[in-house]
Amino acid sequence: MNQQELYQSLHYVDHSRDKRTEMAQRVLADTALIAPLLDIIKLTKDPLSSKAAWIMEVVAHKKLNAIVPYLDTFTEVIGTVERDSAVRPIAKVCELLMERYFSGKDIYILQKISEVHLEKISTACFDWLIGEHKVAAKAYSMTSLYLLGSKYEWIHPELKSILEQNYANGSAAYQARARMVLKKLT
Repeated sequence: MNQQELYQSLHYVDHSRDKRTEMAQRVLADTALIAPLLDIIKLTKDPLSSKAAWIMEVVAHKKLNAIVPYLDTFTEVIGTVERDSAVRPIAKVCELLMERYFSGKDIYILQKISEVHLEKISTACFDWLIGEHKVAAKAYSMTSLYLLGSKYEWIHPELKSILEQNYANGSAAYQARARMVLKKLT
């Protein structure tokens, strides 16, 4: 399957878990499709970019290490994603990567995620946290930034300040995640 065929296949993906999982299985069967999937995610004005991001999230859940060879492109793409329907799954992939990286148990991920990758993820997460995005992307960003703060000492004070500043105006879900993170920060 080439990029055009992958693009056409995304027309048949919907919100259902079955359709997303079916497409993710196709990508996992040929992990070279991750590169064209990222190219489609880059088409930020195209509604199919969101569907490609959904597939990327399912791929990450099923086999996170499959994404690792494409981290340079992934971390370039994350800063360009605009649609909330694409930001949420990309933020989740960042959270999964950060949880695995900071668990210290996956040598492959520890070796492959570079300082540049971590910096781009932290920048994107701060952008999502302070931007006009839905609560899920903000919640995933809080977790990623909390973990990144164990490596970069400047992150925790910034994160705490943002959470305290936006707490009163946040939704119940935002406040719940913010409370959890703030508790860890004290």
